[in-house]
Order: sequence, then structure tokens, then C-alpha cells
Amino acid sequence: MLIEIKHRRTNAVLYTGDHDSLREAVEAAVGAGANLHSANLTGADLHSANLHGAYLSKANLTGANLRGTNLHDTYLTGADLTGADLHGANLANANLADANLTDANLTWANLTDANLTWANLTDAKLPKK
Repeated sequence: MLIEIKHRRTNAVLYTGDHDSLREAVEAAVGAGANLHSANLTGADLHSANLHGAYLSKANLTGANLRGTNLHDTYLTGADLTGADLHGANLANANLADANLTDANLTWANLTDANLTWANLTDAKLPKK
């Protein structure tokens, strides 16, 4: 089926492709080096996806399922991850500066060398040591 990933405010198409799921479309877009700045991925089921090195600055990932997702070296500056499930996600070296992680589930997430400058972690469930 034809899947479009659109800009969160303008609805401009950032990526389009024939895929079986939104998860496959996002992985293909990232693999092709697509700029997903301000993508609207609200509530997306991206569990266990490989999004290594993705450019998701200011993307709307509110309520997204990112359990076990590889977000290593991902650029998420200013992204809205309110209520997102990042349980077990790999966020090593990810740039989360100014991201909104309110109520996000970060249990068992790998935050090694992640940039959390000015990130909003209000009521976030943080990794246990």
C-alpha cells in the first residue's frame, strides 16, 4: 500500500513509498537518507525498527511505540515524544536536546552519551541502574 509521511504542520509529503506498514516506510525513508524533520508520526508503531542515524528533528512522535527501537545517533532535537514508549530503545549518542519526553517510558533504554540538554523529562520513567 502507498504510505506517505507528512510534515506535522504543513502536511507536505516528506516521503512516499509502497510498503506493508508505516514502520517499514519509516525504515525505508531513513535508509534512503530522507529528511524527516517535523514528520507527523503521532501514535506510530515503530517497535524494534532500525532508525539508526535518522533525522527526526521536531518530529511529532507523541504516543509512539518505540520499544526496542534502534535510535543510535538519531537527531531528535525538539521532537515531541510525549507519552512515547521507549522501553529498551537504543538512544546512545542520540541528540534529544530540547525534546519533550513528558510521561515517556525510558525504562531499560540505553542513554549512553545521549544529549538531553533542555529536554523535558517531567514524569518520565527513567532507566534503572
